[in-house]
Amino acid sequence: MGVTNLGALVLKKEISLAELRNKKIAFDAFNILYQFLAAIRQRDGTLLKDSKGRITSHLSGLFYRTINILEAGVKPCFVFDGKPSEFKAEVHESRRQIREKAVEAQKKAIKAGDLELARKFAQQTSRLTGEMVQETKELLDALGLPWVQALADGEAQAAYMCAKKQVYSVASQDLDSLLFGAIKLVRNLTVSERKKLPGRKEYVKMKPEIIDLDETLNNLGIDRKSLVRIAILIGTDYNSGIKGIGPKTALKIVKEGNFEVYAKDIPYWKQVEQIFLKPAITKDYSLKWRKIDENKVKEILSERHEFSEKRVESTLKRLTKAKKQGDQSTLGGFVK
Repeated sequence: MGVTNLGALVLKKEISLAELRNKKIAFDAFNILYQFLAAIRQRDGTLLKDSKGRITSHLSGLFYRTINILEAGVKPCFVFDGKPSEFKAEVHESRRQIREKAVEAQKKAIKAGDLELARKFAQQTSRLTGEMVQETKELLDALGLPWVQALADGEAQAAYMCAKKQVYSVASQDLDSLLFGAIKLVRNLTVSERKKLPGRKEYVKMKPEIIDLDETLNNLGIDRKSLVRIAILIGTDYNSGIKGIGPKTALKIVKEGNFEVYAKDIPYWKQVEQIFLKPAITKDYSLKWRKIDENKVKEILSERHEFSEKRVESTLKRLTKAKKQGDQSTLGGFVK
């Protein structure tokens, strides 16, 4: 979800995957898994499943879309959310209600034979289970790709790694990473190259874009604390914003020094501010890229979940080739 309204204030620049070659990128794991669950579905919006009814959309996305990133010479790692903040309870409840309504709406659309509408509602029903998360980590291990378990918000952990220059940037569709202090944020790396416009039969091209935190702050004439305060006025995953206040108005309020005049109507705003400025992070992790365990990959995908053996093998060949080319281009190691 995140603070998408901040998009009106940040400086974005389109880039190509080639420009990220030899770069380490920390992916917000939950963010991209939800992308896969929303996008990788059958015509009526039903998730991909094996014959035992187990959902496989997230594994399909991770395996078949990550290859494009690796072939571009990018070196990904994945950061998983930990314990959710008590301040996210309202957001979780709101999302649960949206899912329940969407499930019923999808059923009605299918019954009426409107598959396009059914798919639209189905995309709002995504739910990531503990079993799905665990199996995702298992597949990442088999692919030789590192993952980090955050204490709390995954984006906060990824932002810390970026601020410490252990990775070049964070990859997420949400803008929260900037509030947590990520010096660079890349978007649209794992999404489809085409995005359908809501309510229309038209598509737009989705190209990767990068946001530089310092450039944005300098352009706005503020610091990160002020950016966090702007987000709080608009509304974040941790608090409801003030009705009628958009990003430009919030910027004006903060720059004029009137934030606390308005913030008095926002419960727990000081705690929310600290979540962004001093998030819980762990230093207990290692970023090591290892060899692919092809047999384990085949066991997870083909034997366990009935993925096409032929397609899995052909993709593994591409992965192996991509890794060799990457190692050769950097004399055995990738730069940040």
